[in-house]
Amino acid sequence: GDPTGSRTLAQSEGLGVSPATIRNVMSDLTDLGLLAAPHISAGRLPTQSGLRLFVDTMLEVGNITDTERRVMEQQAGAGTADEMLDRVASQLSGLTQSASLVVTTKTDAPLKHVEFVPIGGRQVLMVMVSEDGAVENRLVDRPADLPVSSLTSAANYLNTRLRGRTMAAAQTDILREIEERRSALDEMTSRLVKQGIATVVEGAAGRGPSLIVRGRAKLLEGQSAEDLDLMQQLFDDLEQKQDLIEVLQAASAGAGVRIFIGSENQLFSMSGSSVIVKPYSDGAGKVLGLVGVIGPTRLNYARIIPMVDYTADVVTRLLK
Repeated sequence: GDPTGSRTLAQSEGLGVSPATIRNVMSDLTDLGLLAAPHISAGRLPTQSGLRLFVDTMLEVGNITDTERRVMEQQAGAGTADEMLDRVASQLSGLTQSASLVVTTKTDAPLKHVEFVPIGGRQVLMVMVSEDGAVENRLVDRPADLPVSSLTSAANYLNTRLRGRTMAAAQTDILREIEERRSALDEMTSRLVKQGIATVVEGAAGRGPSLIVRGRAKLLEGQSAEDLDLMQQLFDDLEQKQDLIEVLQAASAGAGVRIFIGSENQLFSMSGSSVIVKPYSDGAGKVLGLVGVIGPTRLNYARIIPMVDYTADVVTRLLK
């Protein structure tokens, strides 16, 4: 982001040209629309077309170090999926010195244990522990005059039929068994089981993707007054989380790292920002979300592209 004079460039090792030649070449690049001056007395900056040409044809992507690989894997490799993604977002922001993005779609993991806990009144707390260690709670309406012993019976019944399966996957079989009166449950306990299943499945259907953003403060480091105005616009864009999720989900259609520069991403066209993202998936190859970085268009593409690429691969490997 710092200005550099033609004389300084001419003295760089390996160029072998004069400052006048550099100025002439920059003038030609300006005529081609690859460089532009924000105002008359300013130097020239790459345009969106210039950056796209550079990224697509001239960029030499670097490699991340073994230390950086170990740090990312150690940070990502413990806890639930949600905890892992939150740590990955923070670590990616730190390693790239930019704001990081993670779009995640909540998926139903196979269940390990279910329990109903009385909380008073007309509701009970349904506690579900997934095989990945995640714990989820749901409030379920309690049938009138349901004895406490029925809570244990309902939990035991579900545990024998749900272990290793999701609630949605087991729903049809359980409800059919209850309707055909092949279960050993009484009427009120059966109602509790059906209400519990309905609450969980309907809640899962209503969950949309969520967005994790880390490292926003890094966007302000080393910015000029003009850049700060653009960063404020970017902050406003980041607040439109639903719009951002939709934009990033569109990027999951293709494999590999995707790069959006400036107005190529409609949401960030005003702030002149770049977004670098890559999808991550589960063991079946289903795309679950994306990880990436967002910042000014002069991002260090050579460093950030392999970092995003490796991070997405780490997440995919851990979710298998």
